[in-house]
Amino acid sequence: MAAHRQKNLSGNFPVDFIYYQGSITTVNHIDMSKTKVHRLGDLQLKIMKVLWDRNEATVADVHQALNLDRDLAYTTVATMLRKMEARGLARHRVDGRSFVYRPAVGSDAVTRGMSDHLLDRLFEGSLADLVTHLLTTREVSREELSKLEKLIAERKKRA
Repeated sequence: MAAHRQKNLSGNFPVDFIYYQGSITTVNHIDMSKTKVHRLGDLQLKIMKVLWDRNEATVADVHQALNLDRDLAYTTVATMLRKMEARGLARHRVDGRSFVYRPAVGSDAVTRGMSDHLLDRLFEGSLADLVTHLLTTREVSREELSKLEKLIAERKKRA
């Protein structure tokens, strides 16, 4: 088996040609980095919020911040941060004997990815259905309704 990489005919993304005995298989590589969906569990999201708020934090800092809400072992937080780093969600630097973690993705990217995922999975991409669901299943104050009306009016002007 031999593999060769070249641009496809349109030149947009690379194509691998993998030669097997008697056949050629092409594998298209599409750059999905702009549309990456970051799916985070509850603990991962809480850890990311600590990192976003502080910009940098040691395992001890994160552990202390999270233990206000729940009783977590230090090793649980350390393990989770290592796993999150492996997934590209966080990075670290060494400061003495401590790892100092920082977010590798912004809160906007995570929020956008998680909300888009929710919208697509539960409401088949219908923003109107999502908003209808939220307005009929939750208490909404007059203040929130006014904010929504203002956002809609501003969006109509741009459309």
